[in-house]
Amino acid sequence: MSAPNAGDTAWVLVCAGLVLFMTPGLAAFYGGMVRTRNVLAMLQQNMIALGVVSLTWVLVGYTIAFGDDAGSGLFGNLELFGLTDLKVPPAPNLHVVDGRITIPTLAFVLFQMMFAVITPALVTGATAGRLRFGGWVLFLAVWSIVVYAPIAHWLWHPGGWLAKFGTQDWAGGLVVHASAGAAVLAVLLVVGRRRDWPHTAAPPNSIPLTIVGAGILWFGWFGFNGGDGLQANGLAAQAVLNTHLAAAAAMLVWLALERVTDGHSTVVGAVSGAVAGLATVTPTAGYVNAASAVAIGALAGLVCHFALKLKYLLRLDDALDVLAVHFVGGMLGTLLLGLFGNRGVNPLGADGLFLGGGGGLLWRQLVGVVSVVAFSFVLTWLIAAGVQALIGLRVPPADQERLDQAQQGADAYHLGGVTSLTAPGAPRRRTTAAPAGEPSVPPGQRVRVVTALLEPDPAANSADLRDALLRVGAISVIVSDAAVATTTPQASLLPRGYWQDQPLSARLRVTVLVGAEGVGAVLDELDRMGARRSDTFVQEAERVQP
Repeated sequence: MSAPNAGDTAWVLVCAGLVLFMTPGLAAFYGGMVRTRNVLAMLQQNMIALGVVSLTWVLVGYTIAFGDDAGSGLFGNLELFGLTDLKVPPAPNLHVVDGRITIPTLAFVLFQMMFAVITPALVTGATAGRLRFGGWVLFLAVWSIVVYAPIAHWLWHPGGWLAKFGTQDWAGGLVVHASAGAAVLAVLLVVGRRRDWPHTAAPPNSIPLTIVGAGILWFGWFGFNGGDGLQANGLAAQAVLNTHLAAAAAMLVWLALERVTDGHSTVVGAVSGAVAGLATVTPTAGYVNAASAVAIGALAGLVCHFALKLKYLLRLDDALDVLAVHFVGGMLGTLLLGLFGNRGVNPLGADGLFLGGGGGLLWRQLVGVVSVVAFSFVLTWLIAAGVQALIGLRVPPADQERLDQAQQGADAYHLGGVTSLTAPGAPRRRTTAAPAGEPSVPPGQRVRVVTALLEPDPAANSADLRDALLRVGAISVIVSDAAVATTTPQASLLPRGYWQDQPLSARLRVTVLVGAEGVGAVLDELDRMGARRSDTFVQEAERVQP
């Protein structure tokens, strides 16, 4: 038996860690794109895959995917169930993968586990706001065994029927992206649309969080594509380089298209294009040269950008455009391998149409796409419909806009417009000094309550706002968030080229308690801050007994 190669083993273990890191990256990427009250639910739907799928993979998923073929090319036997038989290892050898790739098979188990984890997590972006947590956990467990593991066997096990047929998939264009995309189609048929879709837009709660998530995904993708040769060699370097170049090219093409179609090149568009390029180059990364990777990335930016309209054509409420980016990207990259495949890069590959190999590889890639998509779609629909009937997969409509409270009893954010106002002063230690006393107003004295609406910008500094009103006679000042109806809805650009007309505009409601003689001065000061007299009210009040 060959001894494990330390360098190759270390590389594969590092790549396993990089792919694991992609799951919280995906959680952040999606978490920033959903509504404020659904952030925690989205994060949890992604992170729970690390717990559920890791266990199903060790128990039964790995043996179905990479155990000795059961004879049909469809799935492996159950001899590796639970990875318990370590003394007399069946093939694939539990100590060394094979004679050419001398890494411990347990390193391979770990590396492949991370692919199994992140694949179904992609579905959560399409179903944002609609998944019941318990139903999602059950769906994850069943799908990872019944759908993912057999497809991995078809393409990544030497005895798999698509592998023997000659279909190629370097790192998951079919196994990951196409299978998850077909699953999205099926799950959306079961959970349906959000209320008022497509007439009501869902603005993201934190674009910075989305950008951080995208950066983690890009970083982790080096392990996603770089580790699939299972060796630390020139082919791994080629795969990593191809990964980066395709993402860069797709980003630039997407931004150019945004500029032409929407008038702006946005940061969300930049990372959307990059992720589309990453998904598209995935099946080709270890089979093409650098120039081909640039072309593949550019085509990904073009095709996936226009595929954003796909969900409207299909009338499917794909909340975060998983179909356009991952499904279309995975299938596109798989087919492009039939054009750009280059045996000079990888002798285990095949030449594509552009390299003189004819149309044979392209045909085999097409068969792979049709087979994987059909299998994943049918079985996913059966699983999702079964879970919906058994314990429920779709949340009640009333909970769609408040999943964090409904499922976790908590909120992701506790900041409003008032607490976000700036104020002068350096950080200092907390003291126990008594608070400053309030202006003395005898109980029972008649006072006035002045209520006005301000634009947030002129009142951006909370200390200035307070001091100005106290200076002209205010007794107390209360500031709260408000929204006002507008006669002309304000059009705002949402990520990926979508627009919404918002008929309510954010304002600050300022409530001032003041003596009768000071009302005029307070009104003048509020006027100076931009308040309109038509939106300002004065009421009589009485100071209550403390």
